Amino acid sequence: MNDTRRAVLDAVADGPIRGPELADRLAISRNAVWKHVEALRDAGFEIESGDDGYRLDGVPEYGGPAVEFGLDAPFSVEYHDAIGSTNDRARELAGEGADDAVVLADEQTGSRGRLDREWSAPAGGVWLSAVLRPDLPPAHAPALTLAAAVATTDAAREAGVPAEIKWPNDVLVTDANAETARGGKKLAGILTEMEGEAGRVSWVVVGVGVNANVPADSLPEDATSVREEVGDVDRRAFVQRLLERFDDLRADPEAAVEAWRDRSATLGQRVRVETATGEVVGEAVDVAVPGALVVETDDDERVRVHAGDCEHLRPV
Repeated sequence: MNDTRRAVLDAVADGPIRGPELADRLAISRNAVWKHVEALRDAGFEIESGDDGYRLDGVPEYGGPAVEFGLDAPFSVEYHDAIGSTNDRARELAGEGADDAVVLADEQTGSRGRLDREWSAPAGGVWLSAVLRPDLPPAHAPALTLAAAVATTDAAREAGVPAEIKWPNDVLVTDANAETARGGKKLAGILTEMEGEAGRVSWVVVGVGVNANVPADSLPEDATSVREEVGDVDRRAFVQRLLERFDDLRADPEAAVEAWRDRSATLGQRVRVETATGEVVGEAVDVAVPGALVVETDDDERVRVHAGDCEHLRPV
């Protein structure tokens, strides 16, 4: 949504306001006001016009303009009813120079998770990817994954779901008696991709996939959704809270890590982490900036793991 159209929408939301007054305020023609109003109506906004002017009577349930309206974060939103992968599209936008752009979809038809694992992304979920150009060294970029996990967890908790984070990027509804290696059912996942050179980040794409209003028969056996836990959620409000919380944390790796600790399902657990050089087994005792898992092994050695697959084990 461009700045003029956003200003028209804000004005009619505070309305009623007459067309000539709006045209004068924005220094555009009355015909331009009418065109912006029609475009907003086409996007699903219910804008009534009467003797006292234009007024906003309803906001679309979901979509790019709906999420942007009232969003307290500097993101533009490109919406698709269906797309192969929001991360793929976000990388295209990054290559075109985009910044603070979010690709949002109702459904993904070719989505993937970490290590190119299959990821189910049916209609009704929250599937988004944010294009960022952070002022961070590449070594601190992993903190963005943790910030996204915190933001997703907080949005889920606001919706009533008791979510926690499994290192590094899974948001779970935990169950102390669960037989699964995850220690709970997966609600959401994060996939972060980056391009950089000469010690600086060129761009980062942070992909977030949340099983929001997804029925049980569309989910893998070890997954859950907001719908299954507490009923359907207002996806527009969910995405807004997620993006706003992420915006709060993305420039402050230490704050992101501290918030992650408070929401962790992994710290205090006995874990096995598969890394590129072998496995690390022991108790997860901390997460260090910018996101390394600190594991105390059975030999009382503290090992920092920067990347790997983490499995929660039953206590010895």
